[in-house]
Amino acid sequence: QLQLVESGGGLVQPGGSLRLSCAASGGTLASYAIGWFRQAPGKERERVSCISNSGGSTNYADPVKGRFTISRDNAKNTAWLQMHNLKPEETAVYYCTAVVAYYSGGYCSGHKEAWGQGTTVTVSS
Repeated sequence: QLQLVESGGGLVQPGGSLRLSCAASGGTLASYAIGWFRQAPGKERERVSCISNSGGSTNYADPVKGRFTISRDNAKNTAWLQMHNLKPEETAVYYCTAVVAYYSGGYCSGHKEAWGQGTTVTVSS
């Protein structure tokens, strides 16, 4: 059974950077697209970014374009989300998910095979 574990969250000042990791076990990450989602307190979970199985295609939500970069290394069974110029409103729990299809009516919107437990990002001075 595929399991995902996120790491790399923490407290960062506005304008700072963080790199989140998503490590997979119990399965082959290359079989899935990978999505990063976040959920802020009192808000619904939202998609941040999505990367195809091979890593050749990526998609970003408008608020993070130009500041966040999604990547993966299938040989390491790991994906990352590099975040720059973080804003206080981006304080949230960030989750990675393994998705059956890169695009199914939306990027990383199809069946989710697994979710990680989440890692908390706090952007505050």
